[in-house]
Amino acid sequence: MNKRDILFNLLEQKHPLPYVPAAFFLHFPPDFHTGQAAINKHLEYFHYTDMDLVKIQYEKPFPKIPAIQKPEDWAKMPHYGRDFFAEQLEVVKGLVHAAKREAVVVVTLYSPYMSAGHTTSDAMLTEHLKEAPEQVKQGMEIITDSLLGFVRECIKLGVDGFYHSTQGGEANRFDRATFETYVKPFDLVLMDEAKQHCAFNILHVCDYLRPYDDFAPLIEYPGHIVNCPLEVGERTITPSEAARLFGRPYMGGLERKGILATGTAEQIRAEVEAILREAPDYFMLAADCTVPSETSWDNLRTAIDTAHQHQ
Repeated sequence: MNKRDILFNLLEQKHPLPYVPAAFFLHFPPDFHTGQAAINKHLEYFHYTDMDLVKIQYEKPFPKIPAIQKPEDWAKMPHYGRDFFAEQLEVVKGLVHAAKREAVVVVTLYSPYMSAGHTTSDAMLTEHLKEAPEQVKQGMEIITDSLLGFVRECIKLGVDGFYHSTQGGEANRFDRATFETYVKPFDLVLMDEAKQHCAFNILHVCDYLRPYDDFAPLIEYPGHIVNCPLEVGERTITPSEAARLFGRPYMGGLERKGILATGTAEQIRAEVEAILREAPDYFMLAADCTVPSETSWDNLRTAIDTAHQHQ
């Protein structure tokens, strides 16, 4: 089996895996965000850590739009076409060509809600959606259509799927009705497109800005595998509980800023072994989100090696 076979067997859950697959993700310095330099850095990182998939980092966030200051200003949201994403698509094309024969290749995809936050700020977006959601909806529709174009271009280039990062359903942000009406439908436009055309999509429930106290609004989101935090309100759930809750294999187990980022090799091996002893049979070791950029690649290699050697 190569790395592709192992991950697709993980999804099928029919045959024992030869080892526990693992992968960790981080952002590279700005000099490696575009062009051949980005392609080379992704490949260097993939081979050095021996991780089991190639995740293409997304480095083209929507620019700030100073003209959006009030809810009614969301109608001014510009539409971004293929030219806007061209540098990112060049990296996608290069990595699909270089790596797809040996590994699953997925592209990071920020949700429409997250992209709206990049356009203004998290605080402003949250305030506007509480104050006048129908006016913000106009901007969300434009953002979603822009991102849908990017998704379709990536599919044409041959990606295996997307690592869809979603926010908006965290604790104390919106009531359930606001989330269901003004956040979730735009997520699903992109996720359903990926589901229709791609065989390996990862649902990433992102707690980068706020924690969650309930995953219920996200359970029905598409995605062949789920990556979410294990802290839910005042509870800590296990990888097995997360897999059962979402009804699909779980990817995670390690805190991005914990021992993985700051510990010794011995501490990392011990923590990984402890996680794997309690993990379900079909499981992928990872962090709960993108690890800090300064994290030692050797630390990540140690965690991945421990997973690969686990008996």
